[in-house]
Amino acid sequence: MSRVNSYEAEAHVAQMAVLRKLLIDRVASFSDLARSMNLTTDYANFHIKKLISGGMVEHVPKVYGQYRLTRKGKEYANRMDTDELVIEKQPKLVVDICIEQDGKFLFQERHKQPYYGFWGFPTGKIRWGETIIQAAARELMEETGLTATLRVVGTHHKLDYDETGAMLEEKYLILIHGTDPLGDMVVENETHTNYWLTPEEYRQIDKRFGDIDETLQHIRADTGFISETEYHYQANSY
Repeated sequence: MSRVNSYEAEAHVAQMAVLRKLLIDRVASFSDLARSMNLTTDYANFHIKKLISGGMVEHVPKVYGQYRLTRKGKEYANRMDTDELVIEKQPKLVVDICIEQDGKFLFQERHKQPYYGFWGFPTGKIRWGETIIQAAARELMEETGLTATLRVVGTHHKLDYDETGAMLEEKYLILIHGTDPLGDMVVENETHTNYWLTPEEYRQIDKRFGDIDETLQHIRADTGFISETEYHYQANSY
């Protein structure tokens, strides 16, 4: 399963113009594409070849001199702001894994940037093609060496800003509740240290993410939730 789109997100503006043309017109000739780039034939040919080698554009079979987007090209170009000719930046989609055992919860102390030294639940980005539970199970194993019975609880939209109001990060955190953990926990690696803590012990930590009491309410509730919160951090925290 391919997880990474190897084509550069900051592609040359001429190549973005070609992608836009084919996104709207479906099929175009070389001369049409060259005009969309406003380039000479040689330069237009160079950029079209780059798109073909990147798997974004292909020749229309059995039709001379016509081009179209590949499936990969369609997926990529569909994320484009067609007015500005840039790929739109979007929030991260992340699983936030709350593992519970005997009144304690699994927390991590981060040993990597950003938010170095902050504490919170194990988290990880959802990969292309994964279900939410598959992503949570994979991240839990990678981060802790454990397995657990997992369920989706709800979604929290987290917007992080610095003290000037500039955005630092934006995430949709899908809260996962896990019970009956099994395996030998990996206590520490180069990016984090794992701890079992009671909610009271976690409340005593200064540099922590989120509200443990709010999380406890969510995992004990009978219904799911959707929430949204803005957080503000000092510049040296990020």
